[in-house]
Amino acid sequence: MEDNQIIELYFSRDESALTETAKKYGTFCLRIAMNVLSVKEDAEECVNDTYHTAWNQIPPTRPDSFRAFLGRIVRNCSISKYRARHAKKRFNGMEVMLSELNDCVPAQGDVEQEIEAKELSKYINTWLEGLKTEDRVLFVRRYWYGEEVRDLARQCEISATQMTQKMLRLRRKLKAFLEEKGVVL
Repeated sequence: MEDNQIIELYFSRDESALTETAKKYGTFCLRIAMNVLSVKEDAEECVNDTYHTAWNQIPPTRPDSFRAFLGRIVRNCSISKYRARHAKKRFNGMEVMLSELNDCVPAQGDVEQEIEAKELSKYINTWLEGLKTEDRVLFVRRYWYGEEVRDLARQCEISATQMTQKMLRLRRKLKAFLEEKGVVL
């Protein structure tokens, strides 16, 4: 079923919208949640929460990209669950990934900084658009979908050390770009 047809099911409050969403995007959402959480039960809970959130937001929201809309919801839910589960502990997976970005992306703050966050998002999107396709895809897979460096390296047929260096160079380019735009890091 096409995305616009699924969205119309949401607008007509037809519960089959949830079934169709799960059929088409269940694996996609579970993969994102698993990359963040690494615990299948928690990931499945986030996927279910994603469907619930989509049900509550559509209508009135009519997403331009249903896949991106669901991806954002499941990622945010997964990160929230991760932070709640590990509030007083330090774990390697997600902490490492987020700490890699600390040097080039300022931390999110309170509600007053929402406008700055939108501007930052616009800058990052502009920077990503200027990258070669391969670099853009790797950056998004690492820092949006949370994929492991070793998995990215294996798929690119390079060593994990080479991939780590590639990610470091990309982060440095992002940092320089943001500083050039006047973003305080």
